[in-house]
This record gives sequence, C-alpha cells and structure tokens, in this order.
Amino acid sequence: MTLQELSLLLMSVIASVAGQFFLKAGALKLGRVHAGNAVNHILSILTTPELLIGLTCYALGALAYILLLTRVSLSVAGPSVSLVYIFSVLLGYFIFKEPIPLIRLIGLTFIMSGVILVVWKK
Repeated sequence: MTLQELSLLLMSVIASVAGQFFLKAGALKLGRVHAGNAVNHILSILTTPELLIGLTCYALGALAYILLLTRVSLSVAGPSVSLVYIFSVLLGYFIFKEPIPLIRLIGLTFIMSGVILVVWKK
C-alpha cells in the first residue's frame, strides 16, 4: 500500500470513527427510545447537531473509501477499514468510559493481525 493509499484509508477510518463518536453523543442526548417516543426521536434526529455531524463524518468517510477503491482492490480495502472497530472500542473506553472485556481485547487483536496480514506486501 502506497503512502497515498494509506492516507485515503486513514482518512476513511478517522472520518468513520468521528462519525461513530458524534452519533453516540447524539444518541445519548436523545435518550432511550421506546414505543411512546419513537416518532419524536426520529424527528429529533433531524435537529440534533451531533447526529447531523456524525452523518456528515460518515459521508466524508465513504467518499475517502470510494477514492481508495479506485486505487486498491476490494480484497485489501474492505478488511482494512475494519480498523474502525478497533478505534471505536478505544473511543468507547476513553471517552464514554465503556469497559473492554478480555474476550473483546482478544477479538481486537485478531482484527489487527488480520489487517496487517491483508495489507502486507512481500
């Protein structure tokens, strides 16, 4: 993977992780959804700044990913964007104080190892 391709990958991953952060922050602002408030929640999505920012970040991440796909095969790009999972778990831990059980750490290690093997060139 060239430096330009790696840059596109990182832009896609960072934008997607930022999107997850803002969607979570917006969701916390909305509170729990249930049958009695579902319609209000759906309408509130359109007026909650964090959710709109999160959706915009996802769109930017998708744009970077499309540009990456013009340069790299899907069999490399697809697994590589799974780095979003790792950064999302870390974001949840450091920002939202969510626990990371041992089994999840083991799973993240497998994901990271898989990404390294997929992008590795001989």
